[in-house]
Amino acid sequence: MKLDLIQTLAFAGVVLFLGYGVRRLVRPLARHNIPAPVIGGLIVAVLMVWARSAGQTPFEFDTTLQSPLMVAFFTSIGFAASLRLLKVGGPQVLIFFGVATAFAVVQNLLGAGLAMAMGLHPLFGVLTGSVTLTGGPATGLAFAPLFEEAGVPAAATVAVASAMVGIVAGGVIGAPIATRLIERNGLRRAKGEVTEMDTPVATQIVEEQLDDQPAATPAGEDEESFVLLQSVVLVLVAMWLGGYLSAWFTSVGIKLPAYIGAMLVAAVIRNVDDVTGRIKVSQRVIDDVGNVALALFIVMALMTLKLWEIANLALPMLVILAAQVALIAAIVWPIFRLMGRDYEAAVMGGGFVGFMLGTTANAMANMRALVERFGPAPRAFLVVPMVGAFFIDFTNALVITFFVNVLR
Repeated sequence: MKLDLIQTLAFAGVVLFLGYGVRRLVRPLARHNIPAPVIGGLIVAVLMVWARSAGQTPFEFDTTLQSPLMVAFFTSIGFAASLRLLKVGGPQVLIFFGVATAFAVVQNLLGAGLAMAMGLHPLFGVLTGSVTLTGGPATGLAFAPLFEEAGVPAAATVAVASAMVGIVAGGVIGAPIATRLIERNGLRRAKGEVTEMDTPVATQIVEEQLDDQPAATPAGEDEESFVLLQSVVLVLVAMWLGGYLSAWFTSVGIKLPAYIGAMLVAAVIRNVDDVTGRIKVSQRVIDDVGNVALALFIVMALMTLKLWEIANLALPMLVILAAQVALIAAIVWPIFRLMGRDYEAAVMGGGFVGFMLGTTANAMANMRALVERFGPAPRAFLVVPMVGAFFIDFTNALVITFFVNVLR
């Protein structure tokens, strides 16, 4: 069955909700924060491998919309790169952000060094470094075409496998490491009742700090529909202008993934609006648009994975990932000292492990487990999501781009 672009998008939507259903039924998947789009997409990828082994190709997908969906998600990240938000977070956000960015560089240096030692392209090590660990599956899939062009085989499949190992590791070791810090240093806080208001989702925390003021709605228009329309148009405009910027980078010999230009344009629009207040960007709605685009992009990308290509690369990938996990586990103590050596610093350490190996969802889950046992940590729940959900994605893209252009 050959599906056109609309049919492929619809199929991806059905597979996405299949992923949600499977995650609800298989509790360990939810406990380790495996994203529903990844679950659904991998189910289809595995079925395609099985069909291929029987000499069949049940579906042919039109992935024309895959790249625009990916660019739309990262454009929404650009709109969150508010300098005003950094000021609201205070010095600790800046310190935590700087440390995270520095260790994204270290992850890539470690990965590239180990890859070369095993006779592989150094960019294989970068792919199993900050691309998929700090960045997660979305960043890995977005950069995969650049890595394949540079000589890394099966980059998309390696990216997904690496990201999955990182998500599981970040969810497994983050809270126990932070618990050891808390108990060794006698930092247990008097426990109070921890409610959902104490542990909101990452995007909710950031959106509250940006204090969105809705744009004036024209007479006769529904306010929510108008804000949604404005947000979609802003994302499209940033993607349009960003396309020109990306083309300019390419013309001067700088290799970039397709979304960098749009993300930079979105950041400029956000910060100009912070100063002038003329547009009144609604980060809450733009996040919603970005999350929809991300879910469909990941499903569509995973449905077309060629899982059989990874067989010869599994062992070196696992060696590099084991070293990366050991690295992140080892640096939690210095981060604890740097962030103040108190209870909140220990909780931040657990969150750091979560998003530097997995996703911000891992970070939030690690911190939620800690505060449910030891007591609230409001400062940690402000600092970690600001860095893990938004700012680190922005600088990590620039770090990865640097390594791609140096090591290709």
